[in-house]
Amino acid sequence: MTPATPRLVLTRVRPLVAALALLAGCAAAQARNGQSYSDAIDAGNTLAGNYLSAVVAGASRDTSAAAFFYREALRDDPRSADLTERAFVSLLAEGSYPEALKLAERLGGAREARNGLAQLVLGIRDYKAKQYGKARSRFSTGGRNRTTDLTATLLTAWSWLGSSNVKKAIETVDTIKGEDSIAVFRNYHAGLIADLGGDKAEAERRLKAAYDAENRTLRMVDVYGRFLSRVGKQKEALEVYRTFDKLLPRHPLVTAAIASLEAGKTLDAAVPSVASGAAEVLYGLGAAGNRTGDELAAMIYLRLSLWLDQDNGLAVITLADIYDRMKQSERANDTYDMVSQSSPLRRSADIQISLNLEQLERKDEAVRQLQAVVAKNPADVEALTALGNVYRSRKEFAQAAETYSKAIDAVGTPDQGHWTLFYFRGIALERTKQWPKAEADMKKALELYPEQPLVLNYLGYSWVDQNINLDEAFKMLKRAVEQRPTDGYIVDSLGWAHYRLGQYDEAVRFLEKAIDLKPSDPVINDHLGDAYWRVGRKLEASFQWNHARDLKPEPEDLPKILEKIDKGLPDAKPAAEAEQKPAADPKPEPKTNGG
Repeated sequence: MTPATPRLVLTRVRPLVAALALLAGCAAAQARNGQSYSDAIDAGNTLAGNYLSAVVAGASRDTSAAAFFYREALRDDPRSADLTERAFVSLLAEGSYPEALKLAERLGGAREARNGLAQLVLGIRDYKAKQYGKARSRFSTGGRNRTTDLTATLLTAWSWLGSSNVKKAIETVDTIKGEDSIAVFRNYHAGLIADLGGDKAEAERRLKAAYDAENRTLRMVDVYGRFLSRVGKQKEALEVYRTFDKLLPRHPLVTAAIASLEAGKTLDAAVPSVASGAAEVLYGLGAAGNRTGDELAAMIYLRLSLWLDQDNGLAVITLADIYDRMKQSERANDTYDMVSQSSPLRRSADIQISLNLEQLERKDEAVRQLQAVVAKNPADVEALTALGNVYRSRKEFAQAAETYSKAIDAVGTPDQGHWTLFYFRGIALERTKQWPKAEADMKKALELYPEQPLVLNYLGYSWVDQNINLDEAFKMLKRAVEQRPTDGYIVDSLGWAHYRLGQYDEAVRFLEKAIDLKPSDPVINDHLGDAYWRVGRKLEASFQWNHARDLKPEPEDLPKILEKIDKGLPDAKPAAEAEQKPAADPKPEPKTNGG
């Protein structure tokens, strides 16, 4: 592609951007339903059209569409280095390894020998062929920065183990210098290499040092626990898992490991081969990229990790989580479905698939899948909670309360991690007009998790709404706002509580702040309109009500808003105000599929 081509696209075809984005999105959706992109949509008739479509898809983080359109553009201009690199990156993020390899060979040739990503991919290909010397040569070539240095050094170290040189492998790892976070990587991989190389004493020393520095990370816990089990230290291994279970209760990997250890079984190695060791390097970098929000880099590292070790369930789950965060629910589900049926993570994957089906409006499928998970284990608290959340999101509150009750019964003796079960059931009971039971659940949630702001908000507002326990209610709402001062819903609750008690100036103060935090919420706009009316700012009140109307309020709220626009508010005592929807539902609920 000549330098003028992108400028031509931008100046002459800009009005087509929206249409091309729509077409790219349609192509992606159809292809995910079983059609190829070439079946789903005709490729652009011009290089410029394909290029722009690829750019739009890339900006939308749709790697499938971007890969397709870059590939089509590259057919029209196969000598373009820019198109080659863009297509290569997109294909790699998509997991299209054969095509990405062809482009890597082109980019890794003499002209572009310093392309670090191309050399990395070619080195991974050599790893898979057990050509470790060639892999080392690849990793020593290419551009240099902190991340590529770390990646190349660790992969080189594992290649020395593949060449049966354990001493050289560990020496290579130890050339990595840096702060504590880098030291964890160093000890972790040195320990794994020593373990696979047969030096159990060195492995234990290194893995313990890594665990002591990073014992709140699931993968570290699982690797160290499995090592301890395999060297006969079952009691210590059990303690490692139980300690983590207190921090993050009921994670399926941890639960499965504890059950196996309690049954007297020895756990398998987490990293049983050189290829899985290299995959572990790439998984660690992908997980780190995911935490920092660098989705494209994370996807590439995770795809390369899975190319080496497709059975790494954590890498699959992490990749699916990226798609979830990018609101690509179908791609997320395709990825979750890659988790092995025999993996302890499969149940969690099935639950996430169900929740995504609900988001995709495939509601019957979502419920059927969750019911199938529950049928396998009627005491599955996570699955029951997810099913309850689905019913609650649909406002099927009676079924939600019943399902949460089953989850609570399955728990037995609840701990802090179960506070959401009582909170959610309390919401469902309150919506079905069973306030005494709902109040008891809210108090139980606070007993399990004192000062939890969502519960403080819900219970405090409910008391204000019923004109009971007012002193304690206001204290609760203030404490909730102190903890979450930027949560528009909670700030709205406190403002609305002031309104219901006739403290209109204070109501305006808090409701204006809530609007700043959540300007597009119809309920908060409606509330601020009411407060403005009561302090005599009637023109502004009318503006807020009109804005609330335009923001698509709940159907049951719209007639009340329209009446206020037409007639304003009648004179009335604060406690006798016409019934209104509580503050933005009055108590925001966390997005969660479990306790």
